[in-house]
Amino acid sequence: MVTVHHRYAMVDGHQIFYREAGTRDRPTLVLLHGFPASSLMFRHLLPRLANRWHLVAPDHLGFGLSDAPPVDDFPYSFDSLTDLTGALLAQLGVERYGLFVHDHGAAIGWRLLLRTPDAVTAIITQNGNAYDEGLQPEFFTTLRDYWGEQTPRTEADVRQALTLELTRWRYLAGVADETLVDPALWTHDHDLLSRPDNDRVQLALFLDYATNLSLYPEVQRCFRQRQFPMLAIWGKNDPIFGPAGALAFTTDLPDAEVYLMTGGHFLLESALDDVLPLVRAFLDKHL
Repeated sequence: MVTVHHRYAMVDGHQIFYREAGTRDRPTLVLLHGFPASSLMFRHLLPRLANRWHLVAPDHLGFGLSDAPPVDDFPYSFDSLTDLTGALLAQLGVERYGLFVHDHGAAIGWRLLLRTPDAVTAIITQNGNAYDEGLQPEFFTTLRDYWGEQTPRTEADVRQALTLELTRWRYLAGVADETLVDPALWTHDHDLLSRPDNDRVQLALFLDYATNLSLYPEVQRCFRQRQFPMLAIWGKNDPIFGPAGALAFTTDLPDAEVYLMTGGHFLLESALDDVLPLVRAFLDKHL
């Protein structure tokens, strides 16, 4: 049986939790989780890939088992989370790697890509968006209102994303068989979101999410110039990032492999057996 290690590292004065599997002499795949999850979302994937690749899956600061300093003690933004991720990889001696990104993790992954494009060998995106076409209007209306002005009303609307009800919805929306998804997942996420002052952490990141949309043209330009190998595996029923976002990758990466699969935002929970062979075949070819 493949061993998955659960480790902590001090990065710029903050304790970062990460899962690591496979030996470090093998090609590395860095897996970056989304909201409101953690590296726990990759728990089934890591042991199934570690026989061939070295895998590193950190919890972003403010998520999972990593530190979650209050907003008064850390300037939460996607740039600052990228700083920590890059510093962790440097500490581990990881200089070249493939990316597996999801949701918030894509915002961090694209920044790593822009900062050190020569370091990235291949990209897997599972509902990790990079195009306006992927933004589901109904979901993003609330965020756009909050970006426009931070009032008690717009903040209250965004705070709904921190409730147990909305956390559960993220896992189950678009899933044909809800019994495939473990209820412990959204309970776990909600417990961590409910830590003291973590609501302000998440509000800061929701506000900063607008910078990701501004970054899309630069990311797309990098795609066109570099022609990274790309695998886009998308839960086509995702109410947050729609399938148009997956298809849009072929605009700048004509050779991108795109699969629209039955499922929602957390596709690995309901369709792992379908996703795994696609990931393995892609990594065999490009990593």
